[in-house]
Amino acid sequence: MARIMVVDDEPKLSKLISEMLELAGHEVVRASGGRAALVELAARPLDLVITDLRMPEVDGLSVLREARARPDPPEVVMITAHGSTESAVEAMKQGAADYLLKPFALEELRIRVRRLTEQRATGMRNRNLVERLTPSLIAESARMKAALESARRVAGTDTTVLLLGESGTGKSQIARFVHFASSRAQGPLIEVHCAALPEPLLEAELFGHEKGAFTGAHEKREGHLAAAHRGTLFLDEIGEIAPATQVKLLRFLQDKEFVPVGSTQPRKVDVRVIAATNRDLATAVREGHFREDFYYRLNVFSIEVPPLRDRGEDIEPLAEAFLRVRGVPGSRLTELARHGLRQRYWPGNVRELENSLERALILAGDEPISAEHVAAPGNVARATAAADVLVPGFNIDLFERDLIFAAIERAGGNKAAAARLLGVTRRRLYSMLQSHGREEPTDPAEQP
Repeated sequence: MARIMVVDDEPKLSKLISEMLELAGHEVVRASGGRAALVELAARPLDLVITDLRMPEVDGLSVLREARARPDPPEVVMITAHGSTESAVEAMKQGAADYLLKPFALEELRIRVRRLTEQRATGMRNRNLVERLTPSLIAESARMKAALESARRVAGTDTTVLLLGESGTGKSQIARFVHFASSRAQGPLIEVHCAALPEPLLEAELFGHEKGAFTGAHEKREGHLAAAHRGTLFLDEIGEIAPATQVKLLRFLQDKEFVPVGSTQPRKVDVRVIAATNRDLATAVREGHFREDFYYRLNVFSIEVPPLRDRGEDIEPLAEAFLRVRGVPGSRLTELARHGLRQRYWPGNVRELENSLERALILAGDEPISAEHVAAPGNVARATAAADVLVPGFNIDLFERDLIFAAIERAGGNKAAAARLLGVTRRRLYSMLQSHGREEPTDPAEQP
């Protein structure tokens, strides 16, 4: 259960509340006033604070501000006298989770405490889940911290969210973060890649269809909107959908209802929508490729996810996190490897970084991950130019040769597999071999 502090200068009320909470299984800390509450807040972590508003010396608002300033802040329930609703509203504005007007029934307080402690426990589980599943949300850079703070703020609402950014920046991870940090976390998260489906199929997948609605519709089928009831629908690459589907989604965002394909009966569902795109939708609107009304319905709360090249402080922590997920210590990365990672342009963003580390683990085997293992495929010279600063006399030709031969060795001599490891075509691999004086005929077994 929860660790709860009861703050009140009225001993009888404080005792009644504490006994009720203890009977419910909670651990209770009692503070005789605001000053004692500040001492307790500094001494131990708490899940919930129940405090009177009006107290001598240090009032409830001071307790609230100190509680919310803690690293893992407890929820705060404010108790105030009947008729002081303005003070209660002010407390809510400053971060109180709830308030009660005196006189109140202990049962009412017990119900509210149960709701808040359950929400906090769920939020903690979801935060742990997000940290475990999404290392790409690590943020040391100011821009990524700002994006995550925006995601945290909007998660507690049902507002439609539009995620903007290049491919591979982690927009889908942000969408999962928002879902799992929201009150809908226990509901479904349905993810739809809009660009992967042809238009007629996308419409049927989203809205469902009746039996016989089109050729091949042999039975009635629920769509993704119905499946996401009381949860979240994540629409990736929303900029790729056709105008007809935009109109139907616009109606859903306006009225929370839709009509399945082949039906005339509208259906209502409770679904929060998060959309993402790597396109400039404002430009698409001006050019007539995207509906203006749909754009403004989507763009209620937008979050710009920065490219990896603009969040250089995150590169090493991200690399270490990806290695940890695979059970590999970050210490496997040599200083040259770290330098090489920092110098890369990363056009594929976080996704490219993760793939590069996957390839580096294969190339390095049981050895430390060095500069040649994280070099940009097909562009070894650019990737190693900076290494010469750290290691004078660094020979780029030898570097490329060793990298090629290491890939061939890891691939068991198969040139096609080695080319895939290096991220180049087989033709380019043979050209590189010839440039290093190792001209070999093409293996007939490796012909496409």
